[in-house]
Amino acid sequence: MHSTRKQVLDAVADGPVSGPDLAADLDISRAAVWNHIEALREEGFTIDSGPDGYTLEAVPEFGGPAIEYGLDAPLDVEYHDEIGSTNERARELAAAGRSDTVVVADRQTGGRARLDREWVSPSGGIWASILIRPEVPPARAPLYTLVAAVATARAARHCGADATIKWPNDVRVGGRKLAGILTEMEGEADRISWLVVGIGLNANVDPADLPGDQPATSLQSEVGTVDRRAVTQHLLEEFWTLSTARPETVMDGWRDLSSTLGKRVRVDTPDGRIVGEAVDITVPGTLIVETDTGTREVSAGDCEHLRPADS
Repeated sequence: MHSTRKQVLDAVADGPVSGPDLAADLDISRAAVWNHIEALREEGFTIDSGPDGYTLEAVPEFGGPAIEYGLDAPLDVEYHDEIGSTNERARELAAAGRSDTVVVADRQTGGRARLDREWVSPSGGIWASILIRPEVPPARAPLYTLVAAVATARAARHCGADATIKWPNDVRVGGRKLAGILTEMEGEADRISWLVVGIGLNANVDPADLPGDQPATSLQSEVGTVDRRAVTQHLLEEFWTLSTARPETVMDGWRDLSSTLGKRVRVDTPDGRIVGEAVDITVPGTLIVETDTGTREVSAGDCEHLRPADS
């Protein structure tokens, strides 16, 4: 949102405030104040013009300006009603030199998950890709997947959903997938040039509209219709706080929400299958598995929780 427009919005939120007072406080013309007020109305903000001045009456249900308003994280929001892929758009912004930006869409037509799988993204979900430029080496990139998982699970739990994290990147409720994460990056040997963390959260979505290859759920199914603006803000604020925290803070948060630790697991990795008990996770996201032949460290793979009969 335009910086002056943000100032106008903040002023009317604390209103009533008159047009002349706004113009004087912001050192702009009264015509410019009017233009900003009308632009905010076009973006969905309900602004009353009373005898004492302008007052903010209501905020849009969703959208870029709505998410930015009151967001306690220094992120610009680019919103689309429909887009092919928020990750793809975030990569384009990265190539153009942007940073600290989140691309949000109501609907994706070409969303992707890990291993280039399709990610179905109907209207009503929260499909967001966060573009940042952390000053860390590429080996630390997986840590931001954990950051996103913890942030997403916390936002879901704030709504009342009993969300947990299945290694490496699934947020689930009772074994049903609620959200997924896809992290992409470009970098050199010693530093990341840019990092895009894509988050797909089934918010106000009917699970019947999601693919049937694995059990899925949504916040709507678990707790009823949610305020997507509030959920998105909570998620982004948690992400920003964790992304600037010490790695061990992230690990502790992940451990607290993990559904994988303590479970018998089977992990299919590029080097073969590993079966054992998941006992811990270490920076930047390595799963520690105790097998019959010793301890194994797993940095990437597809993980399945085993029932006793499967072991």
